[in-house]
Amino acid sequence: MSTHAYPKAARLTKTDEFSSVFALRPRRRSQHFVLYVGENRLPQARLGIVVGKKFAKRAAERNLVKRMVRELFRQRQDQLAGRDVLLRLQAKFPRAEFASRSAIRRVCLAELTGLFEVAVRPLAPRPAAPSGVSPPASAEAAPPAAPPSGASA
Repeated sequence: MSTHAYPKAARLTKTDEFSSVFALRPRRRSQHFVLYVGENRLPQARLGIVVGKKFAKRAAERNLVKRMVRELFRQRQDQLAGRDVLLRLQAKFPRAEFASRSAIRRVCLAELTGLFEVAVRPLAPRPAAPSGVSPPASAEAAPPAAPPSGASA
């Protein structure tokens, strides 16, 4: 298999996989995208892409964005090993500014390249709470996200 392949093992496919990455704090935002990055404890990187009709009405625009994200992921796949990367489109490409696909392509390439540069940076280690110390007050006041089943988020 080529180092630039995009096999099914390199994709976030299930709702639970997407949810676990969305539960993380966004790593970086750009004008049109939000980047989420988390550890996956697997030897390969996995990619998830969310491009909704709310922000890209035409299928051609949605597909263009997804193709560009996948290509940039393929190029950096080895550097992202052991991570789940999720990119979400968060803003429209206004017709007045982006009349052609080449204009969208230029902006996407610039933003996505910057976001992938952030994604390959080392992840901050998660601090472990010392034993006998209660969690911060903000964690106590927040409603539980899931029933306590012993699974970590």
